This record gives sequence, structure tokens and C-alpha cells, in this order.
Amino acid sequence: MVLKQMEAYLDNSATTRCSERAKNKMVQILTEDYGNPSSLHNMGKTAEDYIKEAKEQIAKTLRCDEKEIVFTSGGTESNNMALIGGALANKRQGKHIITTAIEHASVQAPLAYLKELGYEITELSVDHDGIISLEELRDAVREDTVLVSIMMVNNEIGAVEPVEEAAKVIKAKNPDTLFHVDAIQAYGKFRICPKKMGIDLLSVSGHKIHAPKGTGFLYIRDKVKVKPIIYGGGQQKGMRSGTENVPGVAALGEAAAEIYENFDAKTGHMYEIRQRFIDEVTQIPGVTVNGKTGRDSAPQIVSVTIEDVRSEVMLHSLEEYGIYVSAGSACSSNKPAPSRTLQGIGLPKQKLESTIRISFCVNTTEEEVDYAVEKMKEIIPFRRKFTRK
Repeated sequence: MVLKQMEAYLDNSATTRCSERAKNKMVQILTEDYGNPSSLHNMGKTAEDYIKEAKEQIAKTLRCDEKEIVFTSGGTESNNMALIGGALANKRQGKHIITTAIEHASVQAPLAYLKELGYEITELSVDHDGIISLEELRDAVREDTVLVSIMMVNNEIGAVEPVEEAAKVIKAKNPDTLFHVDAIQAYGKFRICPKKMGIDLLSVSGHKIHAPKGTGFLYIRDKVKVKPIIYGGGQQKGMRSGTENVPGVAALGEAAAEIYENFDAKTGHMYEIRQRFIDEVTQIPGVTVNGKTGRDSAPQIVSVTIEDVRSEVMLHSLEEYGIYVSAGSACSSNKPAPSRTLQGIGLPKQKLESTIRISFCVNTTEEEVDYAVEKMKEIIPFRRKFTRK
């Protein structure tokens, strides 16, 4: 009899497994309640009710109004809508935008587009833990600063930015400046209250919280002007035209509600297994962790540099044992390029090419963590034998 090899999926910041609860809701709507929410008959009304329910579920997690939620196809679209739509709708305020040196590509690329349109982009530096300086932010905000975009949790090293303090700095200097937060790696891992925290725009992706891929939303604070970037039938009050993805939206609502149930226990579990992994993996000679540890970091992400072993080699060596990790942000890992985050925290070139990301979820077990470390202890010395000095 052939025993099945153990698997350890440790790439949850790339994507998560869809929860049973979210999947069941999606299948029900795909096969039974499949009406178009714009239709006037009962099946259309049922579909519309699913969208309303999902808005209520999400709004409850953010303590905001349902009308402040706009559904999108995911984090990339949410970031594009916030940045391009926010900048264009408020360009009379000015054409200066502030961001950080370690943002995700779905923030960097829209800002590059806005730069082509004549906007001026200021990038804030970060320290060796990936944290911005509030003083540098204060100095950067100007009378013509239309928007500031700062991610809450960095997708590569798990750095947690002081977004609430940043909002106070921004609004004290210029109350008219919009504050956008990319919360794609933060939602479901932290309690987020945009109104209390001074956030005007907040981006979320569904497949990071056990919802299906192709789902997400943008929180737009009431009275904040955002120009639509998709036009058509005027769905979602004209903010995002196109027939709503009712199965995905409803599944996203279920996943959002579910991720915040027993929230402290879930995040506590992730912090425990994260620390367990760090304690064990750093016993291997030449292995270091980037960024902060403990509760000062995100609970689900660990960035590990392995001296003298290239990240791609490590990734595929672990894969042979059914262990799945990332060599960086999976959203762009098929196009290898130096990590801006790792460069931003001052990692030298050699270490840039020897860093992997481990990421957990609420379902990750101690056995998976121990199995991964056990195999790393075998693989790393073996691979170093073949490294050219």
C-alpha cells in the first residue's frame, strides 16, 4: 500500500481555500437562485436580496453603512477604482499623491498611470521592519495633496503600518486629502473600523479570506467622490456597471461574516503557529526572518531569508514534499523581478534572491508547520552543497 504524502499549504497570502459555507452559498445561487438582480420578476428580486444580505454582512464587520460598500472583481479592481477614481473625481483639490515604497503592484501601476496624466507621486521610505515614518508623512502632505495611499499589512513581510495614526497626521495637515488603505492582507486578520480610523477608501479581496476568486469590495466613505472607471448599465448606483456576480458576492458576504466569528481565537491561533514556525526555523544556521515578530506583525505572514539557497530552488524543493510556499508576491511571481519591499527594507541583492514567504490561515495546523520545518532542515544543507561560492 502506498501512503499518501502529507501536504502543507503555506501560501495563504496568495490565495485561500474557499470555505464550505461560502461554497455552499455560491453553488445554491449558481444552480437554483440564478436570476439577474436587475430583472423585475421574483427570481431577480431573490438575487437582489442576496446582494443586500452580503452588503449587510460586510458592513457589520466594518461598522459602516451598507451603501458605502461597492462590490468589485477583487483587490486589484478595488485599488484601481480607489486611486484612479478618487484622483480624477477630486483633481480640483490638486494633483499630488503620496504612497509608500513597498506597495503592491495593484497600487503602483494605477499610480504610474496617474503620473502619465500629470499627477505627482511622492513615495515614503520605510525602515528595516517595513514601517513608514509619520514625520516623513507629515512633511510630505501639501495643500495640493489629493490622496494618500498606504497599505495596512504588507503582503511580503507582514509589516503593519500605523494607518490610524497616519490618518490623524494627514487630516491635521490637510482635511481635504483622501486617505486610501489597501487592506487586502489585513481584512479578516484585524478589526477594522474605517470611520473611527479616519479611512476614506478601503480595498478588500475575497480570495484572501476563504471566499471565491474574482470577488472583492471597495469601502467608500459617505460623501467621498469617486469617478467610476467602468461604465454601462448603471448597476451599483453607477459606481460599477455590469451585472453583479451574485454567487460570488453572496459567498463573499458569508466568508466575511465567518472570518470575524470567534475572531480572537482565530487570530490567536495564527499568531501561535507563526511564532512556532519562527522559533523552529531560525534554529537552522543561516536562516533569518525579515520584519517584526510577535503581535507587532500580521499573524499570517513570515518572510524568511535562507543564506546561499535561491528562493526558486527552495520553493520547488519544498514542493517535491507537498509543501507550498511563495518566492514573493504570487500576483507577480510569474514575472521575476527584484522585490521592492525587500529592497525597501534594505536587504542586499544576494538576500533578495534567497527569500521565501510562508503564509498561514485559520486552518493551518501545528503538524503542517512542523512538517515544513523538518523538511527545510533536510533541504537547506543539501542545497547549500551545490551553491557556487
